[in-house]
Amino acid sequence: MKSNITDMTTGNPARHILVFALPTLIGNIFQQIYNLADSIIVGRFVGADAFAAVGATSSITFLFFALCNGIGGGGGIVVSQYYGAHIDSKVKRCIVNTGLIMLLVPIFFGALGFLLAPHLLKLLGTPELIIGDAILYVRFMCIGLLFVSLYNYLSSMLRALGDSRTPLYFLIISTVINIVLDIVFVCVFRLGIKGAALATVVAQFISVVLSAIYAYKTNRYFRFEKEDFEISMHMTYKIVRLGVPMSIQFGLIAISAMAVQRIVNSYGTTVVAAFTATNRIEQLIHQPYATLGASLATYSGQNFGAKRNDRVYSGYKSGLVIMAVFTAILVFTMQLFGRAICSMFVTDTEVITLGADGLKITSLFYLALGLIYVVRGVLTGIGDAFFSLFNGVIEVIGRFTIPLLLTSYLGFGATGIWLSSGIVWLISGVTAWLRYYTYFQRKRLHTHASIQTT
Repeated sequence: MKSNITDMTTGNPARHILVFALPTLIGNIFQQIYNLADSIIVGRFVGADAFAAVGATSSITFLFFALCNGIGGGGGIVVSQYYGAHIDSKVKRCIVNTGLIMLLVPIFFGALGFLLAPHLLKLLGTPELIIGDAILYVRFMCIGLLFVSLYNYLSSMLRALGDSRTPLYFLIISTVINIVLDIVFVCVFRLGIKGAALATVVAQFISVVLSAIYAYKTNRYFRFEKEDFEISMHMTYKIVRLGVPMSIQFGLIAISAMAVQRIVNSYGTTVVAAFTATNRIEQLIHQPYATLGASLATYSGQNFGAKRNDRVYSGYKSGLVIMAVFTAILVFTMQLFGRAICSMFVTDTEVITLGADGLKITSLFYLALGLIYVVRGVLTGIGDAFFSLFNGVIEVIGRFTIPLLLTSYLGFGATGIWLSSGIVWLISGVTAWLRYYTYFQRKRLHTHASIQTT
């Protein structure tokens, strides 16, 4: 079978970034289409309360997914740097070492989440009407955490080698299976929220198995020899050094999202349903930015490993232009069609109106959101472990304080929830931009700077 590995250390930066990003973007959109379909099926066939229950769990499930996936992301950066430096033996060993870590971490956090689910949901002030369904949904997601994490690990390793197509194939397969099982479990067997959660777990398991087999058959770096299974403390340290700050950053964002969810819950099920709808939509909105950031991380990692800092800088400029085009399209769409999009989830007029107004507010800040992803991608690629943690701290402080300030003290009410998201993006975006110029400009003065490959 043909290999999809791509060397990004030569050729046009913008072309590399776009060609690499396109399959990832399609895959991420397919995944979000599943999330949307899942929400639509639950909202329309189970009810608004069930829809709100699923939404009330999103910050908790994101917390445990984030804590696991940060390690996989750290391993992916190390792999891309070794690949850019053409040290093949270390590429394979790094894939194995990251895999061993990714077997242990989700088992621990999955068990922890399963046990703590009732306590976390009560801590968030989840309305009594929906807390039973919410506990059930979280626990099913924790059972499937291992499969989700292993799939994301395999995707991260493949993308680090410049292969963004193989993860796409199996994300599409997983999405189709998910939607079909959703319809069967929820609409036919009437399993409610349990059916939606079960569909996700089964689909992720199938996707992990198929993608692992396919990677082995098509990618020479996944054909391991005995010596590749040597546990390297030095390599493990590099993976953890990059991965743990990313995990902490994502974890802090998840905790801050939990704080926002508590404020949302205090306004009752109507606001919870509206917030859930806009959250689902904004998960889709994030995808062009997240895809661009992932593409820049791989591109920057390979070129930094090859000691081509000039190409890293060119990639950053190309990323800004691409991001600006995405932003113009997304803002136009949300401003004109926000109400129609919200109406896909629920039929309640009050929920639709509130959600559409929220989308109009947050879309005004999409440029700042895009800047965060562009800078994060570049800095992650060149190994700036500090930024992930620092940016997470900035965001968590903003999400703890700004929503409370706007909703409780400045009289914005529920509208302040959506406005606070935009303000937090603006603060984080400006912070990211400043970090780029203080960190990367220093690197440009030392073009011989490279990764430690010994």
